Amino acid sequence: MSGLRLLGWSLVAVLVSGWLALVEVFWLPLRVGGVLVPVSVAAAVVGNLLLVPAARRVSGSRLVAVLPAVVWLVVAIGGAQRRPEGDLLIAGGDAGTEVVNLAFLLLGVVAAAFGVGRVLGGPPVRRAGTGSGSGGAR
Repeated sequence: MSGLRLLGWSLVAVLVSGWLALVEVFWLPLRVGGVLVPVSVAAAVVGNLLLVPAARRVSGSRLVAVLPAVVWLVVAIGGAQRRPEGDLLIAGGDAGTEVVNLAFLLLGVVAAAFGVGRVLGGPPVRRAGTGSGSGGAR
């Protein structure tokens, strides 16, 4: 049953991180009253810093914990690639738009790498109900 449970958490991690990354990419050109609002940059940093350890905590698997960062990177790179029809989601424009786009990519990757490094370098997670039940190590 644990394999099925791990698969379920993997699917949840991929879907949540994919949805969040796609929303962040679509928020990149967000303007309020003509002023560029970098909400996607903050969402990328906070999302990557929170989703990676959350995936590790709920699943207990380091592999599942890495999935949100990988999915975010795939969506962000995919948004920066021009499709055969000429569509481009992360497009240049004026200087402000280019700065926000670069900040989104750079800070999002750094946050994802930091989250993954923290999860992979940290101590193993002990799930509730595991252990000897003796109350401590001897």
